[in-house]
Amino acid sequence: MTSDDTLPAATDEGLGEELVRLASADNFRDVAGPGYATADGGALRRGVLFRSNELTLTDEDADALARLGITAIFDLRDSHEVEAHPDAPVPGATWRHVEVKGIPMDTVTTLESREQGLAVMGEVYRGFVEKEGGREAFSTLLREVAAGDAPQLFHCTAGKDRTGWASALLLHVAGVDRATVLEDYLLTNTISSATRTKYLGMVREHLGEEKVDVYETVMVADADYLQQAYDAADATYGSLDGYLADGLGLGPDTLTALRARLVV
Repeated sequence: MTSDDTLPAATDEGLGEELVRLASADNFRDVAGPGYATADGGALRRGVLFRSNELTLTDEDADALARLGITAIFDLRDSHEVEAHPDAPVPGATWRHVEVKGIPMDTVTTLESREQGLAVMGEVYRGFVEKEGGREAFSTLLREVAAGDAPQLFHCTAGKDRTGWASALLLHVAGVDRATVLEDYLLTNTISSATRTKYLGMVREHLGEEKVDVYETVMVADADYLQQAYDAADATYGSLDGYLADGLGLGPDTLTALRARLVV
């Protein structure tokens, strides 16, 4: 479906595999996927919470988001990313900056080996757990989702790392099994393949073929990256649930509210 097609209503019945696809934000999708199953026999509710890469939108795509009823947008990018590529306004939606440090660009521009790239990505994902600023931002995001009563959207630059971790947390809270969470996380590699190919083509042209494998490390979602965040949560808080409770400070009432929003 393109942004020019008529959009289906954002309800739980009659939704196809994709609620809507955006030409100008290729990693936009429903956090609920096709309605992922939960461990207790439920299913995720579609049309409630969306995720994306940066919202440098065409007018048509901004209107498409407005028609989905999105009333709040949470931007997880750092200030430099926001300044360089500000979000397009979405009619009817308020914008809020909830900053999480992502891949450090000064480090990326000096990458010399694949091993360096993998090390950078591991540091980023462990930082989601270990760095206070990241924990505060993810706590804020999940609390806002729990308190919401209308469709919301969150995003970062590529929609794969900060957004991917937030989505993994939300799916876990909803009761989705970890194998499905991983599958959903890795969908970025398929959905955004054209964008990745474009940027790797630029790397090939300007830096040489030998740098393509190096820079690919920071352009993909990788199971090992997500596992490093899980491992950091286990090491510091005993489990992912411990991270949610003690690292993010989310009490039972907030977690129950999240499940109520996310699960049919």
